[in-house]
Amino acid sequence: MIWLLLAAGLASLLLTAALRRYALSRSLLDVPNARSSHTLPTPRGGGLAFVLVYLASVVAMAAAGVVAMAPLLALLGSGGLVALIGFMDDHGHIAARWRLLGHFAAAGWGLYWLGGLPPLVIFGLPLNMAWLGMIIGLLYLVWLLNLYNFMDGIDGIASIEAICVCLGGALLYWLSGYAEAIWLPMLLAVTVAGFLFWNFPPARIFMGDAGSGFLGVVLGLLALQAAWINPLLFWGWLILLGVFVVDATFTLIRRLVRGERVYEAHRSHAYQFASRLHGSHLPVSLSVAAINLFWLLPVAVAVVALDLDGATGTLLAYVPLTVLAVKYRAGEREQDAPMY
Repeated sequence: MIWLLLAAGLASLLLTAALRRYALSRSLLDVPNARSSHTLPTPRGGGLAFVLVYLASVVAMAAAGVVAMAPLLALLGSGGLVALIGFMDDHGHIAARWRLLGHFAAAGWGLYWLGGLPPLVIFGLPLNMAWLGMIIGLLYLVWLLNLYNFMDGIDGIASIEAICVCLGGALLYWLSGYAEAIWLPMLLAVTVAGFLFWNFPPARIFMGDAGSGFLGVVLGLLALQAAWINPLLFWGWLILLGVFVVDATFTLIRRLVRGERVYEAHRSHAYQFASRLHGSHLPVSLSVAAINLFWLLPVAVAVVALDLDGATGTLLAYVPLTVLAVKYRAGEREQDAPMY
């Protein structure tokens, strides 16, 4: 499997380069506007590289007996459909209601093959939510894939987050005695790393909706798969996703309270305010990696390896992130937010 991982990472790097040349030759550029966080026209759609390489490699792992049929079908169906919707939206426009319908269909497919949301222990209370769990699972997956789209707004941030979460998730598997389950998150980490070579600040290509939506739904499915292995692992994955979950959710709530159209583009996430304050994308994207490594990963390890209650650990992890969201004006109107 190590050789497959190396080959997948290299294939993603080379395919991203080919997509970049294609986008430049066809003038498929993301042109800056008032809602953008970049200043130069940049090729888009590079996320298709890691989408294709990841799905092909998952099939190869299944053929080798490393991946079971249920997660294979879940990832192929859900990830493929979300990427297709994103690809079509990148090259034209799909009305928000139709995109959302497609997202729910993709989430439903993945939930079906993974068996839905497993029983969880919340603050010490075991909960088996049955059909309510299916509804919560649908909302969880649809929100995660959309928030990942929202958070893909500066160079490198979405790629770095995915790599950190996947490597952290693989470590949690190893620490809890499920080393055989590390391959799917490790595969996603290396394929995204191949793309990150071209997306690292200053980015030479963007991943587009096809890539960001794919990452969101696949990370959500990997977290659900982990939950069926050990419910504590689900809390670990949820903690690792904390930077994106808190910033996007906090921003959404504030915009909803103001009655804004939440599906319209904007620049009011905490990470966007932070990038303008610091005058660069690089320190913000690297800070996301540092938060994951030095704060969220240790809390997740405490949940999985030291039996800290999962819900308690998640709250503990999210409190400082919420403080950061407030500090960096998450959800405020840009014209109303003083830049210190």
